[in-house]
Amino acid sequence: MQMLLAYVNWNVSPEIVSIGPITLRWYGLLFATGFLIGLYIVRKMFEEEKAPEEWLDKAFIYIVLGTVLGARLGHVFFYDWDYYSNNLAEIPMIWKGGLASHGGAIAIIISLWLFSKYISKKSILWILDKVVVPTALAACFIRLGNLMNSEIFGNPTDVSWAFIFERAERNPVPRHPVQLYESIAYLFSFGLLYYTYWYTEKRHKLGYIFGLFLILIFGFRLWLENYKASQGGFETAFGNALSTGQLLSIPFVLIGLFFMLRPNPKKA
Repeated sequence: MQMLLAYVNWNVSPEIVSIGPITLRWYGLLFATGFLIGLYIVRKMFEEEKAPEEWLDKAFIYIVLGTVLGARLGHVFFYDWDYYSNNLAEIPMIWKGGLASHGGAIAIIISLWLFSKYISKKSILWILDKVVVPTALAACFIRLGNLMNSEIFGNPTDVSWAFIFERAERNPVPRHPVQLYESIAYLFSFGLLYYTYWYTEKRHKLGYIFGLFLILIFGFRLWLENYKASQGGFETAFGNALSTGQLLSIPFVLIGLFFMLRPNPKKA
């Protein structure tokens, strides 16, 4: 006899505590936790390769600014420009929600190109091969933050582990907890990337870990978008055959394949 689990009625407050005008939210806490753990991991990598410690502090600033700015602008332009074009003053209001991983990825690459050009004087792939490892873990935490916010949920479903997002809909229905699917996928990606850096010789092939990251993260995104409710964007221009998230993920996967399969390049 098959046992069916009851649906999960999800009604968790996105706020942890409020003190006067200051509010601590789960999303912000998880976002910051991902960055701090990432800083620790990359520090160990710098120590392993005897890179100057001051480079790390500067790289961290570049990454934080690039992530926040790029993820916000990615959401604005890729997913919701119709709204923000008429509400320009709300673009900086990231506390209201709205960050896009594709925009964040593009901005991080640009930020680290600037870091490599003006600080390390090394190939951008040298720093990318390190930063992407904890970035996968940070993505795991961010999707958990989306769960706490009851946002970016999945399509309606009757699977026994479905969530009913009571705060997100007036007439909520059971949906795929796609935030958890992505979080688990990104945690797996982090484990594989971490193992590849510390326990294989592939870390000496410049750009290999970066390519693996792109294939894992955006490959999972391509798959899991099938379970996700539409986030809008420009998918209608392609007849809804692919979601905006899938359309944006394809180039990243192809770039990842290029870096993984190309001949062993010169050192940084």
